[in-house]
Amino acid sequence: MLTLKKVIFNRPFLLFLWFGLSLFAVVKGVHFHDGVFSTDHNNYIIYKHNFLNLIQQHSLFGPQPEFYFDLNHYGPVFGLVIAPFASLPDGLGVILWVLFLAWSLYFAIMKLPLTDFQKTVIILLNINSMMGSSGNVQVNPLIIAFVLFSFIFIRKQQDFWAALMIVLGTAIKLYGVVGLAFFFFSDNKLKLILSLVFWSAVLFVLPMAFSSPEFILKTYHDWYPDLVAKNASNKIGSRAYVCVMGMISRIFNIKDFPTLVVLIPGMLIFAWSMLRIKYWRNLQYQLLLVASTLIFSIIFSSSSEPPTYIIVFIGISIWYVNLDRPITGYERFLLIFALVLTNFSPSDLFPRYLRVNYVLPYYLNVLPCLMIWLKIVYEMLTREFKEHPKQTDWNLATLPGLKTKNL
Repeated sequence: MLTLKKVIFNRPFLLFLWFGLSLFAVVKGVHFHDGVFSTDHNNYIIYKHNFLNLIQQHSLFGPQPEFYFDLNHYGPVFGLVIAPFASLPDGLGVILWVLFLAWSLYFAIMKLPLTDFQKTVIILLNINSMMGSSGNVQVNPLIIAFVLFSFIFIRKQQDFWAALMIVLGTAIKLYGVVGLAFFFFSDNKLKLILSLVFWSAVLFVLPMAFSSPEFILKTYHDWYPDLVAKNASNKIGSRAYVCVMGMISRIFNIKDFPTLVVLIPGMLIFAWSMLRIKYWRNLQYQLLLVASTLIFSIIFSSSSEPPTYIIVFIGISIWYVNLDRPITGYERFLLIFALVLTNFSPSDLFPRYLRVNYVLPYYLNVLPCLMIWLKIVYEMLTREFKEHPKQTDWNLATLPGLKTKNL
């Protein structure tokens, strides 16, 4: 007999939701007219011109209102990543790009050292945020994949490839640098360091083959002031600065809030949670650090925007499936709080009045993420991690009726 449980946790149905809803979100901005595929997705046009400007040796960071509004803030390596899609008609290219991003994150989740059921729960918890990211044609799913693969490769003692993930992610979007948080899990730290140097050199030189050494040197020289200017504009913008510092400044109406007052304590707490050396080889502890890293990198970043919170929610999901079972009422509350206020508040499933008058003006979607991050830090500092934790609670066959009290 077909039950709701079997439908929800059926792999083909899961794939349909993950990729089907992403496809639905992106095709709404695709048009076919006079035999030409075009798109309204401004982000994709920016991505495409990153590559075109690279090969034409035109500044990557200047305005090009004849093609798109807003500005590009991605480096020259990103132009090589988007190149296979940029050569296609815009409508087709944006669809394949979004499906590639969805596949990248799905593949990374499937490679995590978790049970199949845990992976399924992570996918289900993030279908809405994946759909939102696809609708905005954001690159964030790819950045998450790079961070997760840096952890996965380090666990597999494949430091050479872990270094590639870290350097490539950082070269595309600076969030990728958080993969360095897993450095202490490496069994061959010297190899990892040398690999980081090697891949940094390779990815620095590679774009020169598509433009020129002089242009790439100038591009990197221009990139820093571009990022500084973007960071300054984030604090006064209506879409960015969605972080702990932004939430505090909005709630208490503090103009020119000193970012370091929050950022420095946050960094110290994050570093403190990594000091339980005896658990560096413990999988549960490692997974908590993965979750903490993904959340921390966004909620303490002045560049955070609502679409970047897919990175946070992947972290929240990894934390959730890694909890001791049965979970407590407070842990269940935190997950529901985050689902409602962080995951669903940007969508039409959330009351518009509350979103417009409370969540958006005060960046309240950050609050549950901060609470969960502090809970993760507390667990990393106090929890006695088992050497070989039992996973029976996460075996679908042992969950008749889903055993929701354990979920």
